[in-house]
Parts: sequence; structure tokens; C-alpha cells
Amino acid sequence: MIQAPLQIPLAELLASFSYALDLTEGQPPGHCVRACWIGTHIGQEIGLTGDALSDLYYTLLLKDLGCSSNAARIAELYLADDLYFKRAFKFEDTGVAGAVKFVFRHTGLQSDLATRLRAIGHIMANGSQVVNEMIGTRCTRGADIARKLRFSSGVADGIYSLDEHWDGTGHPQALSAEAIPLNARIALLAQIIDVFFIANGPDAAIAEAKVRAGRWFDPALVAAFTRVAQDPSFWQALASPDIETHLFALPPARASLAVDEDWMDDIVSAFGEVIDAKSPFTSGHSERVANYAASLGAQFGFDADRLRWLRRAAALHDVGKLGVSNRILDKPDKLDDAEWTLMKTHSSHSRNILSRIGVFTGLADIAAAHHERLDGTGYPLGLSGAAIPIETRIITVADFYDALTADRPYREAMAQDKALSIIRAEIGRAVDADCFEALCDYLKTAPMQRTGLNAA
Repeated sequence: MIQAPLQIPLAELLASFSYALDLTEGQPPGHCVRACWIGTHIGQEIGLTGDALSDLYYTLLLKDLGCSSNAARIAELYLADDLYFKRAFKFEDTGVAGAVKFVFRHTGLQSDLATRLRAIGHIMANGSQVVNEMIGTRCTRGADIARKLRFSSGVADGIYSLDEHWDGTGHPQALSAEAIPLNARIALLAQIIDVFFIANGPDAAIAEAKVRAGRWFDPALVAAFTRVAQDPSFWQALASPDIETHLFALPPARASLAVDEDWMDDIVSAFGEVIDAKSPFTSGHSERVANYAASLGAQFGFDADRLRWLRRAAALHDVGKLGVSNRILDKPDKLDDAEWTLMKTHSSHSRNILSRIGVFTGLADIAAAHHERLDGTGYPLGLSGAAIPIETRIITVADFYDALTADRPYREAMAQDKALSIIRAEIGRAVDADCFEALCDYLKTAPMQRTGLNAA
């Protein structure tokens, strides 16, 4: 189960993780990978090489690092499914009048008329502040995580300025023209090209780029793209199910370093932050579950390598929640049947994302099974008894405890004794007895952990 020493190129690892970012943006799988293919070709066309091209490559793969941080706010303000809202917004190219129409078309569609009108009125009265707040949060968080991942200021600044427009109407700083970092200018152009390509094909993508030239996009970059677009092989690769193979053949990927164990830990921690930023009720959840799981694993005698592996699985167990709307994640009431069905998809999403990473093949199954139950009534596969590995059982009890002792939209954090009483009642059904006892033993020596920091 434990993997051999890491030998995975950075480009391949981050391309795999980028599928999680596609989820939180409501984009079809592979969006960041395709944007990277598009933007890197534009960079090559204008003469970028070496470190400059490499910085562009990673800006493109990681452009949406901060996107999960505004999901809850979008759902709250617009009374909307944040995933659908973000997907629809990518097609918009309008001024003030168009923005008003977009708000009316997408705000509170499932709410009563009075609630919907109040939400629209608030947005109209505070529009500029609302947009700056949400985009500013996204940009700042994305740039901060890029730095944590050891990337240069060229990558961090490119992510921070992704939503700036050539004519100065963008956010968060209303930069214009060449004051906008080059990597950001290319990334914005590349993402819109991919959105329209996937929706309506090459001609639509080329047309949209030209229509926005001089307003959203640097005209010189649009001209470079139109030259790239004349090569049929460019589009063939973009539409290919093997797009990653083509992407990894580009110079930045060929020159990328292999990720070592410590760097992998930094990357896992960073994506744990992306996961937890999806909801205000999960701040710090991934890190705490990872800490609990590693502590319990130590009590079971796991060696250092196995504990490291377990910590990573625990930190990433909820990565699939990036594909669940905050209208569900943050709902203050009981979920209805349809919502519960959607909520349960997060386990399958987790498996799909993590299994893309070769060294995470076994880890994917362990992490994604944390809602399986010993009595066979869990999800997503209905595993039972011995089919549920000890590592998953550890993550299950760690996740259970942290969920109970942290604030949730439908209740306040529970005290330790009450939480343990609830978990104890599930022994033999959802919870392994030995894992529960290990948790109790750990908490006796770590009393400050009892409320999971009361995350809000």
C-alpha cells in the first residue's frame, strides 16, 4: 500500500490536481489543462522561453487556486448554485447594462419573489463593492497559495491579476494595458478561449477573442493567438482525450523537477486549504483531520512512511466537495433527497481526482471511502466489515469527531463529551471500536483539541 519514493514530475502532479480546481469553477474536466495548452502556445508565439515560459505554464495550470474562497459568498449573495453561476459568468462580456441583466437572470431563481428582489436590490446597491470583495478574496488567496507551493512572484502575480482587463475595467486593482502582468493577460485570454471552444468549437473561440481584443484582452496577444490557431494540430491536440500527453511534451513540463516528499507535503497542505476555503464552516477541517488521523495511526504502530501517507489521505479526503454547490454545503436545514444525492457525490469526486495521480492510486481509495460504514450502509460503494481498511477507519473517526466539534450551518460545535457519546453509539455500525478507543486515548493527552478549534 505504501508507495515507493516519489518520482513524479511537478507538471504532471499539478495537472492532476488542477481537475479539482475545474470542479470548483463549474468547468468541464480538463479546463485548466486545456487553458495551459492554449496559453503556453501563445507564450511561445510571442517568444517566451526558459523561466518566463515556465512561470506562464504554472500560472495557467494553477490560475484558479483561489476560486473556492468566494464560492460561499456567491451562493449567499446571489442565492444561487455557485458552480452554475461561475460557469455561466465565464460566457459574459458585457458592460453595466449586461451585468444588470446577468444579475436578474441568475439571482434567487429558486427563492420566493420577495426574497429574490431583496437580493437583487442589495447587489444593485452595492455592486462594485460586492465584486471587488469576491474577486479580491479569490485573487489574494490564490496568490498566497502559489507562494506556499514555492512558486515565483511571476506565478503568484499572474494568478492575483487574472481578472484584470486590458481597458482597465477589471478587478481587483483596475489595472490596464501593460500594467497587467503578462502571465495574467495570457491566462485570462486562454481561459475564455477554452470556454468558448468547449461550448461551440474553434471558430467561436477565435471570434470571441477578437471581439474582446482591446477591451478584455491585449490586442497583441489576440493576434498571436490567431496565428497559433491557423495550425490544425493545435486544435486536434486541444480536443484530444490525450491532451495531457501533449501538454507534458511542452518545454516547461520536460524541464520540471521531480517532487520530493517534503514538497509533496506542501502541495497536499496547500490543496487542503483550497478544499477548506469552499465553506466558512470547514476552515481548518482538513488539517485537523490529518492531525487526528496521524496521531491515531501512531497509536496503531504505523511507521513514519505510513503515517505520512495516512496524513495525506486524511488531508485530501474532502477534495470532492469542491464539486458540490455551497447551496448544499452551507444549507442550515436538513437536505432533501435530491440534495443529499448530490452531497454524496463528493466521495466519488475525491476518488476520481486523486486516482489521476499515479502515486496516489491506493490513497485515492482510502480517502474516498471515509463515508463507508462497517454495517454496509455507507457510500459510495456500500463497503462493509473487513473490506474497509484500517486507514479508512481511522480517517472516518477523525472526520466524525472534527465534524461534531466544529460549527456547522445547522448547529453549533459540540462539547467533547457529547461528541464522543454520539460516536460511541456508532461503534460496530459506522465506527471501528479500536479507532474510537485510540481517539479517546489521544484526547486525554490533547484536551485543547476537543472542539476542533470551533471552526467558523
